[in-house]
Amino acid sequence: MKIASFNINGIKARTPALLEWLKEAKPDVALLQEIKSVDEAFPREIFEELGYNVETHGQKSFNGVAILSKYPLREIERGLPGDKSDEQARWIEATICLPHEIKICCLYLPNGNPLPGPKYDYKLEWMDRLYNRAKELISSEKPSLMAGDFNIIPQAEDAASPKTG
Repeated sequence: MKIASFNINGIKARTPALLEWLKEAKPDVALLQEIKSVDEAFPREIFEELGYNVETHGQKSFNGVAILSKYPLREIERGLPGDKSDEQARWIEATICLPHEIKICCLYLPNGNPLPGPKYDYKLEWMDRLYNRAKELISSEKPSLMAGDFNIIPQAEDAASPKTG
């Protein structure tokens, strides 16, 4: 199975590039971050015509994640468990149905800038919830995968602009 992750940074502006990439790379599953679209405005029909099942967790103008899968999806969960008041669309998970099942989780982790501040505090809280969800998935002993934009820069040279991040 070929699984790919792509920070699309706005589905409206990048649909043509995404379609070209999907046709060329032919992933079985594509995990998208920063779709920046509400669910109703996501151009799902275009991807369904290519044979993808589509599930989204969107938000107007910000964030948003999606799973495109050549295989049926079930048990869709939107939002990272642990904080029902969190309205940011940064997590979607689904079970892919094959002869065996695999849980696929697509995430867009907050970047936390500026530091210190409430955005950084939110990132740390989100990471705690992510850690807890990862522990749950591991303890289930079922195949699972987490992928997406982790917004982690281990070294300064990993940033597009090391001085500004």
